[in-house]
Amino acid sequence: MMSGGYTSIDNQKVSGSVPAVSDPGRVPVQFTDSGLQTFPPSGVQGKISGGAQPPRDADDSFSRPVGGSPRGPDESEGGGWLHKFTVAAYKPYFDVDTTDVLDRLKESLFPFRGTFTEKTANNPDLYGPFWICTTLIFVAASIGTFVTYIAHKLRDKEWNYDINLITWSAGVFYGYVTLVPLMLFVVLKYFSAPSGLVQLFCLYGYSLFIFIPAMCLSVVPLEIFRWVIAGVAGFMSATFVALNLKAHITSAGESWFLIVASIFLLQLALAVVLKLYLFTVSV
Repeated sequence: MMSGGYTSIDNQKVSGSVPAVSDPGRVPVQFTDSGLQTFPPSGVQGKISGGAQPPRDADDSFSRPVGGSPRGPDESEGGGWLHKFTVAAYKPYFDVDTTDVLDRLKESLFPFRGTFTEKTANNPDLYGPFWICTTLIFVAASIGTFVTYIAHKLRDKEWNYDINLITWSAGVFYGYVTLVPLMLFVVLKYFSAPSGLVQLFCLYGYSLFIFIPAMCLSVVPLEIFRWVIAGVAGFMSATFVALNLKAHITSAGESWFLIVASIFLLQLALAVVLKLYLFTVSV
């Protein structure tokens, strides 16, 4: 009984020490709208939507626009003319895709339109001119070697490979597409009709594309046919350059016709040089 008494006392103590809690009933719980309800989430963009960004600690030397975001303390020392020796300085001139290059190549095959400079004014590239000149060097060396080899074999004469064909072709094409636009840039600036230097590089580079199929057709062993091919290619290339620069050069005053004529004749002279050295086979 004593133990039972203690038990009841303990129960009373326990029940007296715990306060009564009223039943609050149901409490509504609200959840905020989550971005996971839709896919993809509206606040997140990936590579498909064009919003992918590199990590904050990543090297953004290739993604930072030229002359865009301010440089840090270490970058300010490499500014000015030293920036021209960095890869990032020339990135915008290679920012083209296959569609852009193909459209510009097609434009060079229709020289009478004269709309090439308008279409490339906002985005002139050096990618196309570089590979056009490189392809011309390869085609000139391979086609020239093949034609001379066949000509010697048909006459049962000994044939020797001419390594100078590659070096000469490289000097002509790379030198022409570099020096001529530079000289034209200075001339136009002198006559108060300045043009972008990269724009001139782009124009002259694509103007040489017509010589690639012309060289491939030079395998036909007919001298008159080779002269016709060289003449047509030279005329199309010269017309392409002259008409695209005509609208801009007319602002140079009365000297615009002389400048356009000089550009046209210089391009024709290139075609004659290519015919005499690359399209002519001597056994």
